[in-house]
Amino acid sequence: QVHLVESGGGLVQTGGSLRLSCSASGRIFSISAMAWYRQAPGKQREFVATITRGGSTNYADSVKGRFTISRDNAKNTVYLQMNSLKPTDTAVYYCYASIGANYWGQGTQVTVSS
Repeated sequence: QVHLVESGGGLVQTGGSLRLSCSASGRIFSISAMAWYRQAPGKQREFVATITRGGSTNYADSVKGRFTISRDNAKNTVYLQMNSLKPTDTAVYYCYASIGANYWGQGTQVTVSS
């Protein structure tokens, strides 16, 4: 059994910053890709950023230049540094990990006030 636990969400004003963390625990041999998705009220879940085990990254156009994804393979943890936050970034943010199968965290709320 594998568990992903996110933390770091909260309420922030426009232009502010937050750092999300997601730690994987359980029967883990190796984690390949890790990623962040988000889902705003009334909208479908959308891709935010991904990082391979080797550190290659990819971002949604809407967050390029503002968000940075990173990971610590020794800690089975992925991070999302979010800067210059906008109200349109308000959503529940979900962690994803590919560990043989696909795993998701429970989500953490990020709210950006105008």
